[in-house]
Amino acid sequence: MRLAVLGSPIAHSKSPVLHRAAYDVLGLDWEYTAIEVGAGGLADFLASCGPDWRGLSLTMPLKREALPLLAEVEPVAAQVGAVNTVLLRDGARAGFNTDIYGVQQALRELGVTSPRTVLLLGAGATASSVIAAVHGLGATCVVIGARTPGKAGEALKLATRLGVTATAHDFDTAVREAAQNADVVISTLPGDAALGRELPTELRQSVPLFDVAYAPWPTAIARSWAAVGGTAASGLGMLLHQALRQVRIFVTGDPDQPLDDEAAVLTAMRRAIGH
Repeated sequence: MRLAVLGSPIAHSKSPVLHRAAYDVLGLDWEYTAIEVGAGGLADFLASCGPDWRGLSLTMPLKREALPLLAEVEPVAAQVGAVNTVLLRDGARAGFNTDIYGVQQALRELGVTSPRTVLLLGAGATASSVIAAVHGLGATCVVIGARTPGKAGEALKLATRLGVTATAHDFDTAVREAAQNADVVISTLPGDAALGRELPTELRQSVPLFDVAYAPWPTAIARSWAAVGGTAASGLGMLLHQALRQVRIFVTGDPDQPLDDEAAVLTAMRRAIGH
């Protein structure tokens, strides 16, 4: 069976080492590679996949592009408008979003189990998955800070559908709105992005940061947390847990079906990325 992670750029992806570690434990002689596929290229790639293909992991810029190319999309993926996993089975294509699960598990590992107010930095495609994830943990308010708040439209629409109060502002205004009540700060910004000014010291000292970026690490924002003794976690936890859910899909066809000896699989995957 063949599998791959697709996107652009893709050379930095840790997905191949994660998946290979899992299939080794499971005793499956499956091939998993990283393939560069840019915007507009997914349809042709899917058309080229023969019966030896089992599934695909998708990263940017393909997560939204995949939706109209699939015969079936799980409700939560359709809800957030993003697919990061495609199961190829019996000539059919089914889409899933495992990022939501990955965010939830990573936040639990950070000690954030029931947030109410979330300060979310960035308004791209990942922001929608984060909103769905924190809603599932009980969040009722999300304040989005973005360079271009007008680009947060999709995220705000999703929040409304979920019953989450959400607003979008420039970074400074968002911080003022959420600093007193935030239970966690979540950054979906590129790893080399900087906000232009430091967030309040008290916020960084008292509220944990979850940064979806992981390479290079620490990011500029994570360094600012470390500088005042704050707690920051990289996106490796999200990557690990979303990949485990992908492996469930590729092996069992069901994201909720645990793998045989799943604890050993997770340990091997965690070791493979040094998390």
